[in-house]
Amino acid sequence: MQQQKRQPELVEGNLPVFVFPTELIFYADDQSTHKQVLTLYNPYEFALKFKVLCTTPNKYAVVDATGAVKPQCCVDIVIRHRDVRASYFGVIDKFRLQVSEQSQRKALGKKEIIATLLPSAKEQQQQKEEEEKRIKEHLAESVFFEQTLCQPENRTASSGPSLLTVFLGIVCIAALMLPTLGDLESLVPLYLHLSVNQKLVAAYVLGLITMVILRT
Repeated sequence: MQQQKRQPELVEGNLPVFVFPTELIFYADDQSTHKQVLTLYNPYEFALKFKVLCTTPNKYAVVDATGAVKPQCCVDIVIRHRDVRASYFGVIDKFRLQVSEQSQRKALGKKEIIATLLPSAKEQQQQKEEEEKRIKEHLAESVFFEQTLCQPENRTASSGPSLLTVFLGIVCIAALMLPTLGDLESLVPLYLHLSVNQKLVAAYVLGLITMVILRT
């Protein structure tokens, strides 16, 4: 009954596989790194059997390439690099960890782990430090150039309002000082009398110009 309840969830190839680490790095000058350990975790309520496959099996020796792991337990898989040579430096190999239920043959899930042979751990560390240094220098230069580009804009903006802005402000003030239509006592010619709506527009534009002048 327990198997029937979980059977619909066990879709072929979709079961998550939990393994650590997901990348193996071997260093030619450090024999202690020639042996790496993969840890397979089984968080499920049923036992799993596993199989380790490799794209280049002649370069590696896998201890217990097949086996089983109990529910909510883990198992260590030892991988040794047995063909360390300069021609393999930087070549990326792949391991595939395939799991299935003990009572079935089909693979329920799989996880790929990449493996790389590098010449020296010290060289790798130096390259990493140099790369980090280059990134920091690049970021510092980017910030520096950005500041120098912004400074002329600030000086230009602080030089004051343009002549066009001042001219429009004077026109709006003059429009507000003209008499309104219907003012018969004014000595200003009738064609210079403005309506209330025209004066409202002039007041609105003058307000916008004032904001621009204050910001500069």
